[in-house]
Amino acid sequence: MAGHSQFQLLRERRFAPLFWTQFLGAANDNLFKFAFTLLATYHAAEWGGVDPGTAGFVIGAIFIAPYLFFSATAGQLADRYEHGALIRFVKNLEIGIMVVAAYGFMGRHAMALYACVFLMGLHSTLFGPVKYAYLPQHLLEEELTGGNGLVEMGTFVAILLGTISGGVLLSTGSEGAKYVAFGCLAIAALGRVSAGFIPISPAPDPTLKINWNPFTETWDNLRVAARHRTVFLSLMGISWLWFVGSIFLTSFTPFSRTVLGGDENVVTLLLAVFSVGIGIGSLLCERLSGHKVEIGLVPFGSIGMTVFAVDLWLASRGYTPGASATVTVAVERVPMGIYLFLAQQGSWRIMVDLFLVAMFSGFYSVPLYALIQSHAEPSHRARIIAANNILNALFMIVASLMAGALLSKGLTIPQLFGVVGLMNAAVAAYIYFLVPEFLMRFLCWILVHTVYRLRTTGLENIPAKGPAVIICNHVSFVDPLVLMAASPRPITFVMDHRIFKTPVLSFVFRTSKAIPIAPAKENQALLDEAYERIAKALAEGELVAIFPEGRITDTGDLYPFRGGITRILERSRVPVVPMALQGLWGSFFSRKDGPAMSKPQRAWPFKKIGLVVAPIIQPEAVTPEGLQEKVLAMRGDWR
Repeated sequence: MAGHSQFQLLRERRFAPLFWTQFLGAANDNLFKFAFTLLATYHAAEWGGVDPGTAGFVIGAIFIAPYLFFSATAGQLADRYEHGALIRFVKNLEIGIMVVAAYGFMGRHAMALYACVFLMGLHSTLFGPVKYAYLPQHLLEEELTGGNGLVEMGTFVAILLGTISGGVLLSTGSEGAKYVAFGCLAIAALGRVSAGFIPISPAPDPTLKINWNPFTETWDNLRVAARHRTVFLSLMGISWLWFVGSIFLTSFTPFSRTVLGGDENVVTLLLAVFSVGIGIGSLLCERLSGHKVEIGLVPFGSIGMTVFAVDLWLASRGYTPGASATVTVAVERVPMGIYLFLAQQGSWRIMVDLFLVAMFSGFYSVPLYALIQSHAEPSHRARIIAANNILNALFMIVASLMAGALLSKGLTIPQLFGVVGLMNAAVAAYIYFLVPEFLMRFLCWILVHTVYRLRTTGLENIPAKGPAVIICNHVSFVDPLVLMAASPRPITFVMDHRIFKTPVLSFVFRTSKAIPIAPAKENQALLDEAYERIAKALAEGELVAIFPEGRITDTGDLYPFRGGITRILERSRVPVVPMALQGLWGSFFSRKDGPAMSKPQRAWPFKKIGLVVAPIIQPEAVTPEGLQEKVLAMRGDWR
């Protein structure tokens, strides 16, 4: 997959029709919602009479309510029925809803439009589980991050286009609402055409008996999701993102109106910047993850979200509408258009903060979706996605209530952004305390993207499933971290007990459940325990890595491979994967010319290193001498 590009999926029927169906559905959602939000905010008396400051929050809450009540049923339907047929049914429903919406827009029937907000929420509730259950049916595991990145990018580009279209159509004057009605109907029809090309996708559990009680089924879905701790906590992480995101998205209209002094076009600009940021972050995930599910990006994303949300509060706090860098005279406080807004002091800092909050949100969300899809039980995948939607709805409802309560108590919208940023830091720290694997993978990812530049060859030789023993030369203290960062699968390492206790790195080794080992003359009990744990890990289908030299090299050359590999294979007849590290000799973490980590001048970033992976060797063909010869040949002269 080294030369694979995620954009190739857009040419393939297994992905493209779903992508465009999702794209058009998201565009229609946001054309409809944003147009109605603008009408309810800027022309409240004619469109329902709701307080303009809270209209966006009310519409947002109505839209997500169906997620709470109907997600459990939607998950069952997605597991019970063929996915293509179910998607086409949902698109037919969208056309019917848009007929009612057209009646509401053309006749200024606000209650009909509020009803359509609820029904479009129901449409999205039904579509969500089948969409995310469809992807792992048709994509390879190494394509999941790229596929999810495209879907996330497409969704937010669609949000951008739908939002811009809503603003442009309404800006045409008194006939704007009618143009919105026609636009919504046309997009719904195009979505149905796209859905017609979705290939047959067999139902994961066609004998499933539907439980129509949403309360008991919701509880059952949450219990199914909780069976896999990492999956459940990933669901919580995604739901938290929707908590944060819903506050930002529903705040843009009042933020533009009351803080920035902007008109409807400035609201569109803010949403455009936010959408482009998430789209770019989502697309970058595949490149940054190396075509695998890389949860190390999740902490990276959460850190960026916090930093730039807090800076957005600071930037907004010092912003004064009319305080232009080039105009010193007083400006009448009328809503500004885009060009005048961009001429204000501090406006560009606000835009950059919004963009970066969104981009880091993409880094945060895409790996979590891919992790859930790759780890969830296939027969329950749609119901687990439904559980995710239920949690998302709960978190968004709480977000709306919290935002409304804080604003009613006198908190400003910039202060709300700051509070959310600080809350994000606290929640992220708690999640990473519960699942330290996220931080461990983050440290590994940082290592091979800042300290080193890693070039890999032959990663496809690592078995996609099942047990195997990995053997590798031992050059530095960070060898296990480099192997973990490169491997598409988790690795259980066997390492010298003294290296296992290395400060700071010991956190990574313990979190990855490394197995400390000692020579018999030092600690026979620890040695025996290590071999028992190795056998158990292999019996459970894991990858186990050992360094057959038994120590880090002091010379750069390979020490003789010891017989530990023979003892392992006598008990566990599993294949062996030889690997060779290149370029780490002479680095900060190696022992060249003295103790490791004693020469700061070697800690320059972006040092080139390599990892070569050979085809597997069957256990009966393995000898320590043969493995050493193989690793030496792969390593070559680049030590």
